[in-house]
Amino acid sequence: MNGNNPYAGAPGVPGAGQPSQDRELTVEQMDSLRRAVAGIVSRTESYLPEGFAVGSELSTGSAGPLATVAVHPPVGHPVSAGFSPNADDLDAGLTDEDRDEVARGLAASAAFQVMSAVGDDLTPAAR
Repeated sequence: MNGNNPYAGAPGVPGAGQPSQDRELTVEQMDSLRRAVAGIVSRTESYLPEGFAVGSELSTGSAGPLATVAVHPPVGHPVSAGFSPNADDLDAGLTDEDRDEVARGLAASAAFQVMSAVGDDLTPAAR
């Protein structure tokens, strides 16, 4: 009988035969999200020297859009930052301060990964 009632299932996941709660993005909202993520990627790259790979991914999850920006340092573990903006954030656009904060945090985390992997005998990786 497990799962054979209308109350079964994970919280926030629509049951069988129920409409999905996924929110479709408008073209303008998707473009705004792409521009914001591209800005974070370019700002992160500007803080790091060559050898650090910076990339991004846009996807849609059960709670709506999901944006992820990741940095793979030359040595050490990759670091990433993900966020799920709400409709108001997408309509208003992400502020420059928010983009800078994410970019600086990613660059600092990637530089820390290099420092942790190499030790104290390395010149600082971030500017």
